[in-house]
Amino acid sequence: MIFQADLHCHTTCSDGSLTPVQLIELAKKKGLQGLSITDHDTIAAYESAIPAAKSAGILLGTGVEFSADFEGTSVHILGYDFLLTNEELRAFCLAHQKRRQERNSAILMKLKQQKMPIEEEELEALTGTTIGRPHIAYLMLQKKYVSSIKEAFHLYLGEGKLCYAPGLPFTVQQTIDLIHKAEGKAFIAHPHLINDSKVILALLKMNFDGIECYYARCALEKERRWLKIAKKYNWLISGGSDYHGDLRPYSPLGCSWVDRSHFLQIFTSSLLL
Repeated sequence: MIFQADLHCHTTCSDGSLTPVQLIELAKKKGLQGLSITDHDTIAAYESAIPAAKSAGILLGTGVEFSADFEGTSVHILGYDFLLTNEELRAFCLAHQKRRQERNSAILMKLKQQKMPIEEEELEALTGTTIGRPHIAYLMLQKKYVSSIKEAFHLYLGEGKLCYAPGLPFTVQQTIDLIHKAEGKAFIAHPHLINDSKVILALLKMNFDGIECYYARCALEKERRWLKIAKKYNWLISGGSDYHGDLRPYSPLGCSWVDRSHFLQIFTSSLLL
């Protein structure tokens, strides 16, 4: 059996639709042998995911995803192979969650101005440690303000759209430094979604450890570009589906993955079984 590890997926602890245990069960069903849960701004999933992965015989490496700012451009950063007990990382997660709550309030205010009211209590009632735009989009769909979650982002919640609010961001360098302090590795997430070539060139000069070359249903020619860049900079290679469950049904778990070699190069100290 070919070793396949999905290193980019989300649970109900952030904006996924499956609990950590359900995600592990799905990974087992799909024949995945390795996994990293990269919830936004939280590592809460690992409390239940570790025993579930051990029971399923799936190798589990620590992961998290943070949003950062580079001169006005949003950049997502994946942190891998850090220590779950690191207090600075946990504090950073809490700071991000506070920032996200403030941004959510600003978005709800803008939606109310557009005659699409959603109460904060409705948002807080949804499951998840980290509540974000996908949850707001879900409520917009439930209230029939939009016909799909994709439409909610395209018209209102996407970057630069009518009801978007950036919040007060952390910088890319702050995020890299924090991951390194937690003895982890910092990766550029889904670089093909960064449209500004100047930003890409600047990021390539920073002290990242790796780059996400394999992503969801990304075209092969795009993946080849990032593989060449990883080789040029001697960076580690990651890949995954960016699975969110029902919120992004077009990217199923395991649709993108890395092999055993890449998996073991990343997870040298935090491998959990």
